Amino acid sequence: MSAELTIAIAQTNPTVGDIEGNLERIRSFRARAAAAGADLVVFSELVVVGYPPEDLVLKAALQEAVRRAVEALAADTGDGGPAVILGAPWLERGELYNAMLLLQGGRVVTARYKHDLPNYGVFDEKRVFAQGAVPGPIAFPFAGARGSEQIRIGGMVCEDMWTEDVAEALEESGAEILIVPNGSPFEHDKQDVRLNLAVARVTETGLPLIYCNQVGGQDELVFDGASFVLNANRRLAAQASAFEEQLLITRWRRDANGVWTCTEGEFAPPLTGLEAIYRAMCLGLRDYVEKNRFPSVVLGLSGGIDSALSAAVAVDALGPERVHAVMMPSRYTSTASAEDAQAVADALGIRLDAVPIEPAVEGFAGMLEPLFRGLAPDITEENIQARIRGVILMAISNKLGPMVLTTGNKSEMSVGYATLYGDMCGGYSVLKDVYKTMVFALARWRNQHRPADARGPAGRVIPERVLTKPPSAELRPDQTDQDSLPPYEQLDAILQGLIEDDLSARELVAQGHDPAVVRKVSNLLDLAEYKRRQAPPGVKITHKAFGRDRRYPITNAFRKVGLSTAPAAADHRPNAAGQEPGDRLAGKC
Repeated sequence: MSAELTIAIAQTNPTVGDIEGNLERIRSFRARAAAAGADLVVFSELVVVGYPPEDLVLKAALQEAVRRAVEALAADTGDGGPAVILGAPWLERGELYNAMLLLQGGRVVTARYKHDLPNYGVFDEKRVFAQGAVPGPIAFPFAGARGSEQIRIGGMVCEDMWTEDVAEALEESGAEILIVPNGSPFEHDKQDVRLNLAVARVTETGLPLIYCNQVGGQDELVFDGASFVLNANRRLAAQASAFEEQLLITRWRRDANGVWTCTEGEFAPPLTGLEAIYRAMCLGLRDYVEKNRFPSVVLGLSGGIDSALSAAVAVDALGPERVHAVMMPSRYTSTASAEDAQAVADALGIRLDAVPIEPAVEGFAGMLEPLFRGLAPDITEENIQARIRGVILMAISNKLGPMVLTTGNKSEMSVGYATLYGDMCGGYSVLKDVYKTMVFALARWRNQHRPADARGPAGRVIPERVLTKPPSAELRPDQTDQDSLPPYEQLDAILQGLIEDDLSARELVAQGHDPAVVRKVSNLLDLAEYKRRQAPPGVKITHKAFGRDRRYPITNAFRKVGLSTAPAAADHRPNAAGQEPGDRLAGKC
């Protein structure tokens, strides 16, 4: 009779630093796994402390608290229930490791340490962890169909799966199943990358593979879960839901040739495209607000597409009762914008207040008149309007408690089309890594679909006029974004080439882009770095989000775009007013 084994995959949402809360969640999932008859329950990378812990993990008090928590949890496994594989920071002989631990029979049976420490993009694990040796298999005894059975588990912690070395060593030393605890952040096309890498490891080793990924938001990062199982024939045998906690029960059988096969497991359809991006934005905002214990959010609702989509995401993430919108009209605000803001608020079912800014604008003009006498109005007066709106929103936050949600998108942040301490003022941004063209696509998608876990209404939530009218900051008469910027389709294509694809200006021109436009956009991208450093965190969507993914110096004399023999610095000198070209772009509210 063949051996049988039940493995539960626990796709959980831990909170960084909340060891007690994370342990309570682990115990709850283990109890559910026991009720399903599991022999083993697998948790994600560093689940005890949450991922990524960054420099928090270097605190001796946290390391001690983790060990106490793990040992207490290990004692629970003496109850005859399922064994546990989980991730934790583990101090051993003075070295701190990113560890995969087996808890069974009331004790910590064994530990395996992450070998391949990622040190790129959002990852800097070499900063905090020691490198583990290439791991060998873990012997796991269990009660199989023939009585006492044993399986040799090949543990690969996250990045260990991304190259062939660890998998090859495990296969050569007798592993029978590969288990991969993960903390793999969402990117819009990453699930296919993960699956392809897993298929490569299965192909190389001839072994089945269990991939357990974390779910939830942690600052800029969103973890999408979507844990899965591949059989040795490279076929997908089970798939967990994306963006949701789940206990995935899988049943296994070993045949006469010693090959383990997953014979039973749930299969959730994968999420891709706009739906995946929208769900990531909602989960990122929800967890940032709730894990940091904000009661609600407040945002400026201008009647434009960015604030409308931001409001829709906020309502879907938190519910309409926790979203407060404020319209802050000036003399330049059109009647259509006021009507559109009200229509968005009505469609979403949120509170909308109006706080006109004209009295403050006039007050500032009077205060500054002695200093500015004789100087023509310019970008200064436009930015004052944006900054007044920032002050209003922060005052509401201080007095009533909601976090200010900023509404700028990646196209604007790329070229500095934003005002420091104005529309950039706030605690979090759901559009920070979303280009303007994608903003329109997401808004249209949301009008046609209501996400499964949305707390907002079904149906159209963004009026058609908001989608079709020319975007405008409305900081001067008859202003549109295209007064200062190329058309967004052209701008976004150039920005994606410069940022995501690391293309040179010459390569972009070879693709057919206008050299003068490429030069302008490249210059603005460099100049706006000082603004981006002061921007709030926001949901990571692409593989080159501003911040931890793309790290450029603010002080930077090397800005050659490669399209002219003239000195590149000439394009970046301050003008007579002491302003850099990037400052000539007014921010939006």
